[in-house]
Amino acid sequence: MFGLGPVELGIILAIVIVMFGARRLPEIGAGMGKAINNFKAGMSGKDEIDVTPEKDKVGDGKKSDS
Repeated sequence: MFGLGPVELGIILAIVIVMFGARRLPEIGAGMGKAINNFKAGMSGKDEIDVTPEKDKVGDGKKSDS
């Protein structure tokens, strides 16, 4: 994996723990997971449901009495 061994990954993990603290690591992980999922959803081309209301279609200009 990119030429990183277990020792290098351990050093990187230790530096991240020192920088952010152990309490914030779950928040950071959850945020990164959501970001990755949103990126994958955007790349797959599946659009979310559009809930914006449609504009009234323009008719022939006559008002109906109904």
